[in-house]
Amino acid sequence: MPRPALLNNVDHHDLRVITARGAAYGDEVMSALTFPAEFRSLQAHYPIVFRKSGDGTTFQPIALFGFQEGSNLFLDGERWDAHYLPLLIERQPFLIGTAGEELTVHVDLDSPRLSTTAGEPVFLPHGGTTPYLERVNSVLLAIHDGLASIPAFVAALLEHGLLESFVLDVELAGGSQNRLAGFYTINEERFAALSGEALGRLHGAGYLLPIAMAIASLSNFRDLIERQNRRHVRRP
Repeated sequence: MPRPALLNNVDHHDLRVITARGAAYGDEVMSALTFPAEFRSLQAHYPIVFRKSGDGTTFQPIALFGFQEGSNLFLDGERWDAHYLPLLIERQPFLIGTAGEELTVHVDLDSPRLSTTAGEPVFLPHGGTTPYLERVNSVLLAIHDGLASIPAFVAALLEHGLLESFVLDVELAGGSQNRLAGFYTINEERFAALSGEALGRLHGAGYLLPIAMAIASLSNFRDLIERQNRRHVRRP
């Protein structure tokens, strides 16, 4: 569990953040939460699917990195093998907090990324923010706004019956079988059959592009299978 603390230039004056990728830093994950405004950047690399929320009342979009928990097929040692790093991954070890109506930045004190000797400095010697922290602030703001947009987007998908469950059976090069289940995708045929009025409402809400990007992203399952095969072959 994270141990968040309000970031400040007194207690965290010497704080540095290790930005290298790797399992030791918590990157060996199957997926990351995302949001509609990020779909365009994600769709070139990752399948975008949906999962039910923890309470089962709605759905959340995620970018998939692998076929099972604890497996990230984009992680190659200390290298993330894609040109775009999802924002929910990039923001670590920082979190968004609130103080009344004001957004605040917190840092997970238990994160293995924290250091006082290695990595990117968070504050300048005189206490000002570094370019790295400015980037973190912009990432956190994008995440905050993006997550707030999910409920209305999902409601529109459900209104038009566009979400459907799917099962993907994967046969690896060695003959072993894997099944990916429990996720949902946007039904392309139902989307194509929508009336002009429905499409107009989706366009007016800014949802046509993210819907198209999510559908296009499903072609990345082929790459994900190839990545799984390569990892399977490398195993001793």
